This record gives sequence, C-alpha cells and structure tokens, in this order.
Amino acid sequence: MRNIKIVLEYEGTNYCGWQTQNRRSSCDVRRSTRSVQETLEKALLQILQKKTKVIGSGRTDSGVHAEAQVASFLTDTQMDLKQLSRALNGVLPKDIKIARIQEVSNKFHARFSAKSKLYRYTVVNNQYASPFIRQYAHLVKQPLDVKRMRQAAKYFLGRHDFRSFQAADKKQRHSVRKILLLDIKKRADLIQLYIEADGFLYKMARNIAGTLIEVGRGRLLPPDIAKILKTKDRKYAGPCAPARGLCLMRVKYKS
Repeated sequence: MRNIKIVLEYEGTNYCGWQTQNRRSSCDVRRSTRSVQETLEKALLQILQKKTKVIGSGRTDSGVHAEAQVASFLTDTQMDLKQLSRALNGVLPKDIKIARIQEVSNKFHARFSAKSKLYRYTVVNNQYASPFIRQYAHLVKQPLDVKRMRQAAKYFLGRHDFRSFQAADKKQRHSVRKILLLDIKKRADLIQLYIEADGFLYKMARNIAGTLIEVGRGRLLPPDIAKILKTKDRKYAGPCAPARGLCLMRVKYKS
C-alpha cells in the first residue's frame, strides 16, 4: 500500500468543517452538512473506484478556511501522482483544491505526526468590510488598540492550561497546550493574528481571538489574560470570534 500525503486549500464557507459529521445537529444549521473530508473521499471513490479513508491533520470548524490543510490516505493504486492530483482537482468543487501531493513513508500520519499548527485570524477594523474580503474576515467597527492587544498576547505564550479558552466538547480532552507564537500584524484597516501551537482545543483559536478583540476594545486589560488562564473557566474569557476570520496556514511535522 502507498501512503499519500496531500496539502489542500479550501474555502470553508459552504462546509460543515473538515470532519465528516454523523448527525445534522453537529453542523451549523446555516451551512451544508457536507464536510471537506467527505467531499474528498467521494472524489477519491469516483477516481479510484474504491472507498478510501482520508485522515486530516485535525478538524477545522464549520466555516473555517485552510490555505494548507494536510491529509493522508492509503491506496494500492499505481496511478502517477501528478495524474491523480489533476484528476482530483477535476472532480472536486471549485472551493477545494489539491495544492501538493507526494508519497511518504508508512510511518507518516497526518494527525499524529504533526508537531504544530499555525492559524491566522483576520479582523477588518473599519465601518465596513470590502466585498472582496468579507467572507474571510470579522468586521469590528469600534477602533481597536493594537498596542494593548500585543501586550495581552504575551500572556498566552508558553505552556498553559487553556480550559478557559475551550468550547464545550463531547470528549474529555487534556487541556494543556503550548503556544509557540502569537503575533499581531496591522496593515491599514486589517489586523491579523497569527497563532502557532503544538495543538488546539475545540474553538481555542477563535476564543483567543475573541478575547484579544475585547482587550483591543478596552473591555479587558492585558494582565486580565493571566487571571483568565488561572480560573480555567470559559465564562471569564471573551466571546468566540466568527469562523469566517480563521484560516489554517501551515502544519509542521517532525523531521
């Protein structure tokens, strides 16, 4: 069997996240119940004429985008990989595309071999969002103090228990994670938060973004972040920022 690694780009607007859902209630009712994983597996079935299980580096929530989601699957096909990539892009919808494809060692696992993930959260800080970016950014009309947001970001760095920034999850998960980078860049009316961690809890990136926006608004002070982390209680953190502003930018793997 060949172990195939692919890097995908997708616009998550019309999808119920990466992971295939078992029940409609698992999805945002405003979106399709289709997942990116399910759509990709159907494309592989059409081309290879065989059911193929695709493993992703991790789930992205309903409406979240990806510039570089990583997935892998086992197959006995002898099809040339360039040909397979062209065939997949020919049958996949326009909002999902294969950017790169390669054969890797059988030891590679898209999820368990991952070392860290980098997300970007985009905010438009203006009275309106351009039609060209509105699907990919969260509009905040009130002026944000980026200097305060950067001060607050420092409190997130390092290894902490992020239970205060975890949305309710069906599974009991270990809530300690290490944030390796939290950088905030501003260009004109665009504010972009780059968050890299060794792992993310359910909606953790969006909850951190929402909390930093509250700091920018002046509703929280930078030192409040340390207190919120200490409480390990979700109710003290800021609101969950909308999914459309979040994009998975990169997945790093162990060498």
